[in-house]
Formats: sequence, C-alpha cells, structure tokens
Amino acid sequence: MRRRIGAVCSGFILTTLLLAGCTRSGQDAASQRPPNVLLIAIDDLNDWVGVLGGHPHAITPNIDRLAARGALFTSAHTQAPLCGPSRASIMSGLRPSTTGIYGQINDDQLRDAHPVLNNLRFLPEYFADHGYHTMGVGKLFHQHAPDGVFAESGGREPGFGPFPEERFHWEREGTSTDWGSFPEADSLMPDYRSATWASARLAAEYGEPFFLAVGFLRPHVPWYAPPTWFDKHPIDSLALPSYRADDLNDVSATALAMATVPPMPTTDWAIAAGQWEAIVQAYLASVSFVDAQVGRVLDALDASGHADDTIVVLFSDHGYHIGEKGRFAKHSLWEPATRVPLVVAGPGVPGGVRVPAAVELLDVYPTLVDLAGLPENDSNEGESLRSVITVSDDEDADVAITTYGRQNHGLRAGALRYIRYEDGSEELYDLDLDPEEWTNLAPDPRYRHVMDSLAQRLPARDAEWSALSEIDAYEYFRDQRRRSIDRGEQERR
Repeated sequence: MRRRIGAVCSGFILTTLLLAGCTRSGQDAASQRPPNVLLIAIDDLNDWVGVLGGHPHAITPNIDRLAARGALFTSAHTQAPLCGPSRASIMSGLRPSTTGIYGQINDDQLRDAHPVLNNLRFLPEYFADHGYHTMGVGKLFHQHAPDGVFAESGGREPGFGPFPEERFHWEREGTSTDWGSFPEADSLMPDYRSATWASARLAAEYGEPFFLAVGFLRPHVPWYAPPTWFDKHPIDSLALPSYRADDLNDVSATALAMATVPPMPTTDWAIAAGQWEAIVQAYLASVSFVDAQVGRVLDALDASGHADDTIVVLFSDHGYHIGEKGRFAKHSLWEPATRVPLVVAGPGVPGGVRVPAAVELLDVYPTLVDLAGLPENDSNEGESLRSVITVSDDEDADVAITTYGRQNHGLRAGALRYIRYEDGSEELYDLDLDPEEWTNLAPDPRYRHVMDSLAQRLPARDAEWSALSEIDAYEYFRDQRRRSIDRGEQERR
C-alpha cells in the first residue's frame, strides 16, 4: 500500500510505471547473480534539468539520457530541505520526524542520534549484508559516510572548493555563497576527481555484485565552475524565475521567519545589485558541469560491460530557490526547495517512462532493495516505487512529505501543496492554477475540508530534536520568528 489520499486530488492522473520483475526469463532466480547498483547523489540540484523543464536554458544531456533509459519521477520530493537530515533519511530509510534529525549532524554520530538508529543498517550496509561489495566516494551522507559503512572508500575532499583568493561578490559569514567563473579546468574540481575514482571502480571486475555510490558537490554553493560551462549559458539570453515583491503578504509570521536566511542574498538585493542574471548563469553553469561528471560515470559504466546488469539511481538531496519567493536558499517547504530530480534505470525498469505521482526520496532505499531482489527491510518507512501504478478512473493519488524542523511539514498531493507550521498556521496552493505558489488558499473557508483531509496524512509522530542534531540554524529561525511576531504585535498596537 502506498501513501494515499482521497478525492480531494481527483483529476490528478498518474502515468503507469511498468516495472518488470528482476528475474531473467529462462533462468533459475536462485542461481542468478543479483544486479549491481550505481547510486549517484547530487547536492542542491533543483528542477533545472532538461527533462524536468525547470529552466528553459538548462543543459543536462547526461541526466537526460539516463532518464531516457529508465523512469523519471517528475514529482519527487525530499524529506528535508537541508543536506544533513535529507541524507540521513535517505540512507536510514526513516523520516526526520521519526529520528529527530532535523538539523546537520556528524556522520559518525548518526547511530547515536536516536534509539531507533542504534542497530539500524544504513543502505550500503544492507547491501553488504547480502553479499555486495560496497564502494563510495564524495558527499553521500552529510560529510561522506560513517566509518566502516563502505568496504572501499574514496573519501570526500573537505569543503566545497576550490576557492579564489578573494570572493567575487558575496562576503557574508555563515555561507560559502558566491558566484563566478573559477577555476580554469574541470580537473581542478573535486567532482571531477570523484568521477575519475568511480570510473576506475566501474572498470574493475568483482567476484560479487557491487554497490557503488558517487556523491557530487555541485551545484552546492559557491556557484563556481570553469569558464567552459559559463560559455554555454550566455548571460544576455537567460530567463529569470518568476518573482513578485508582495508574494509573501499572505503567509504567517512563522513562514516569513523560516523564509528569512540572513547569510544568503535576497531577490530584491540581487535585482538592485544587477546580479540576478549572473547568479542564474552561475547556477546553470554549475549544473552543466556536474552533469558532465555524471556523463563520465555513465560512460564508464557503458564501457565496463556492467551496464545491462546495473541498477542506476540518480537523485538530488533537495531543491533550491534561485530568486523565487524573494530568496536564494533551500530551507523552505515550498516547491523550489522540495522538488528534486529522481531517475531509476536498469534491469526491470523500462526506458522513457515519466511518472508524475508524488514520491519521496525515502523510497530510494526500499526501491533498490526491491529491484535487487533482496529481502524487504522492515525498518524502512518508505515504499518501493514498483507500486507506483495507475488506473485512469482511480481517484486516489500518492503524497510526499517534507519536514523542516519539528512539526513543520509540507505535503505534495497531486497538484496541491499543503503546509502546516508548528504554530498551526497553514498554506494551501493549487500548482496547476498557481505554479509559483503566489496565492495562499488556506484563509478561504471553502478549502477547510481539503486541508483537514490533507492534514490526516502528516506524520503521526514528531520526535523531539536529537541532542546530537545541530540546532543552530533552527534556533536562529526560532529567534527570527519570535522577532517577527513581536514586530507584528507592535504594529497592531
């Protein structure tokens, strides 16, 4: 059973995902070698991908060709709009609201973050338990991975460099945000070296099936990439995202406080400084650069002879606002921060399938287990994407839930986005009619029954913050909210 809602989302039609069985015809399943796994994680990539159409000038031929080989999930959503809790959820198969991991956390502290994690097997470990040779390189968990998770590790180069001697445009503390053409060559970028390491592993032969995970850093800030990638996106021809200065006039003080991320630029600043076009160019260049590294890994897979027996999953840990809703940041429960690319290809997955059902990154773990033919892991809170099917007259639709801080949840159900904050304030958007989420329908009493129905799908438990989960960002958000509420009360007086 998948997460279902009733007729409030009628009219949302799903495309059938015809996942065939993993067993090759004419062979005894017990004697088969299980398929390999190639897991590709990308940092801070929103829907600015060619096949997702998030930006008309996105150039991502390699992600696009992978999508053509498998299933593209066009409404996939993260469990948290922040790297640490998102990746902890993907790798553990548990929701942030179950583990209490709402903020960043050190990889080696994950097992102690909540009792439910003490004896849990992270995704690579579960495959190792079932006879896989596990390998990983780059950013996979929040830093790289807890000690011992991979049998063979290429590690992760620290930070998000390289950096010029001085920043080009943005000097705020608390972020590495900046943008510009740097360095001169792809080979000077950590992602290039991660792709090289992964390609070498794909060229090797193994006595058992392999699980190879590759974590790329870009387009995480700073938005630096070699000039080749900037040249592909001439600044004079770039489209800018939609923006309204009064966009947030109909949301609560809590939502405004969450939207405020002081270390990051605002859209009003970018417009006044004449930098919005430059930021869009730099983000697109960073996306094209990382797409090229994905291409190098896919080329190595194709050349290895493993392509026909390797499941490939590509995802981003969360999205990112590039000026929408007045901000350049993640840290929100709106569509630009929650929607992510998700592609599944390989044995048992037909090519060229587009799946518009709302799905979650939480589903990656059980989907890989299912497609590999491994025993189900009962601890997983997600569900295998084999079960994403449609009947044209079925009024049910899947839902995807994103959590940012305790008791703040956003839910995507068909064309609807419902948000409820810890103070009880709400937002509701119809993305078919209002794709920019400009008009909050929650104050309209005609939608009360819709929101009540959607609220029933929110997590049943909201774990307390883990003592090991860094709460600096959340404390700041809480303080900002308190100040916003105080300002509102003073204005009303």
